[in-house]
Amino acid sequence: MIPISISSEVKSKCPHLHLGCVQCNLIVTNEYHSLLELIKKELSALQNQLSVADISKIPAIQSSRIGYKSLGKDPARYRLSAEALLRRVIKGKGLYQVNNVVDLLNLTSVKSGFSIGGYDVEKVVGDIQLSIGKANEPYEAIGRGKLNIESLPTFRDQEGPFGTPTSDSVRTMVSPKTQQFLMPIFNFGGIKNLEEVMSDAIYLLEKFAAGSSFESQIIS
Repeated sequence: MIPISISSEVKSKCPHLHLGCVQCNLIVTNEYHSLLELIKKELSALQNQLSVADISKIPAIQSSRIGYKSLGKDPARYRLSAEALLRRVIKGKGLYQVNNVVDLLNLTSVKSGFSIGGYDVEKVVGDIQLSIGKANEPYEAIGRGKLNIESLPTFRDQEGPFGTPTSDSVRTMVSPKTQQFLMPIFNFGGIKNLEEVMSDAIYLLEKFAAGSSFESQIIS
């Protein structure tokens, strides 16, 4: 697995943070009808179980919001991806349809409440560290354009920042050419079902993306 670490500054402000990291080989496709059927079923169940007011009470979401505040970022203005996706689901807007890999990642996120990144390993340069975003750092977020990452927990490699729990970057995004995939799961509060969520993600990657050569690790 590509080396991943958490900076001392992040550890001091978010002492309970764990990253559940899964890396594998896979196949990206736009033909995934069986996965879409599963997503439809799971989203219907979530809509029946939750209201918008319930979302902030989910332990993984609640602890993530506290983590953002500890780092100096307003979680209401810079929503964590899991919260933003769940709000779409509960309002009946569904999940974005991108490709099999991104869609199963988003399904794992809304079911668990954990914000999850998804990166093309071959676009990452050198080792990865989770640090804190700085003022005026250039960052082009997927579907959002320029994003102010100051005070956001931010993955960076030798070329700079490329991933946050609010939005991943265009530079390392999953594309039809992606063959090696990294999925880090942000557990800000030491929630105890992280290994279970990682196992569920591996199952989906095997079943719907021909995932193979899996490596997994919990980093703290």
